[in-house]
Amino acid sequence: MRRRLLTLVCVCASLLSGCGVLSDGTTERRTVTLWLMQNSASQDYLNRFTAEFEREHSGLDLDIRIQDWTGIGEKVQKALETAAPDGPDVIEVGNTQVATYAEGDGLLDLTLESLRDWGRDDWLPGLAEPGKWGSQQYGIPWYAANRVVIYRKDLFREAGITAPPTTRDEWLTVTEKLNTGGDQGIYLAGQDWYTLAGFIWEEGGELATERSGVWRGTLDSPAALRGMDFYRRLQALGDGPVDSDEEHPPQAGVFAEGDVAQIVAVPGLARAILKQNPDLKGKLGYFPVPGRTAERPGAVFTGGSDLVVPANTDARDDAVEVVAALTSARWNTDLARTMDYAPNKAGLAGSVAGEEGVAAMAAGAAQGRATPITPQWSAVEADNPIKEYMTKVLTGADPDTEAERAARRITEALAFD
Repeated sequence: MRRRLLTLVCVCASLLSGCGVLSDGTTERRTVTLWLMQNSASQDYLNRFTAEFEREHSGLDLDIRIQDWTGIGEKVQKALETAAPDGPDVIEVGNTQVATYAEGDGLLDLTLESLRDWGRDDWLPGLAEPGKWGSQQYGIPWYAANRVVIYRKDLFREAGITAPPTTRDEWLTVTEKLNTGGDQGIYLAGQDWYTLAGFIWEEGGELATERSGVWRGTLDSPAALRGMDFYRRLQALGDGPVDSDEEHPPQAGVFAEGDVAQIVAVPGLARAILKQNPDLKGKLGYFPVPGRTAERPGAVFTGGSDLVVPANTDARDDAVEVVAALTSARWNTDLARTMDYAPNKAGLAGSVAGEEGVAAMAAGAAQGRATPITPQWSAVEADNPIKEYMTKVLTGADPDTEAERAARRITEALAFD
């Protein structure tokens, strides 16, 4: 066996103790190495989990190694290809990255455990679906983060708005009412394509579809065009730049200036807002991105992380035990409350009901989606034609023409091998 195990040769004639037990009667200890990403979990949470897990699994030690997102793709691929003595047994990966790693047979198939033990049918779809490759489950949902609407309670109150909108039509009406005087009804950058994706999905459209193994872009479908039209109408009720995304400039800083009524962002962005403008403390509220009807929130892009097990681990059973514990209801809800995440199952949303921002995110997560499940989607994002398409439409170009052009570029990127 590779790495860390104290090798014992079991020879019944010479050993009174059984295999896996040292001569003094103590059980040999095994180490499970975890690669977790920076800032995914607080050190206090990891300390608590490690202490409890090791207490419940007396023969195991956890070696948690924090990784930087920069350059992680290449590092993970190398670990999957080479069984190094100090390699990982469990790895946290972005939910949309699972297909890339599973394609080369580098991950352990966890379909059986998912169906039999872990309640796969209850997982958030935005985490569960991209965790699959074909019909097999390789990525196990750990936590989710999706966009909500962060709003100014005081500006809503001053405008006579007593409750957040629950439908998209109401959202437009409310935002138009807030877009008055020196205030922006909403700050929405022109190239916030993750937000656009949610609007497209809500209309029943897709960014791309697959048929018989061939992918093609579908921004030119009627449903996708309706999603873009809603984005255009909403974006116009503020002064967001049409030729840049939500990070240029960072929308937290824009909101902190004090004349913006709403932004679409993950709830955790409120920390950055309050750091820049402490006077907004107590004035921020949250609601799920509205859907077409009041019965349910709108579709949103679900970001977050899955846990995977390298196929080359020699600690398969121990690694599976770690994944089972981290994604269990107990530790998953603990992580959600600690880090302001949405739990990995919609049924656990009640555990974060006391936190307004997290509760809004958890409600929206039930309608969460992910980008197309193909390793080639990264090629689309590398030279993102969706952003250019959005800017063209927002500056007056014909939506049908620009959508066809963008869809064609997506098709070309997805066909590249």
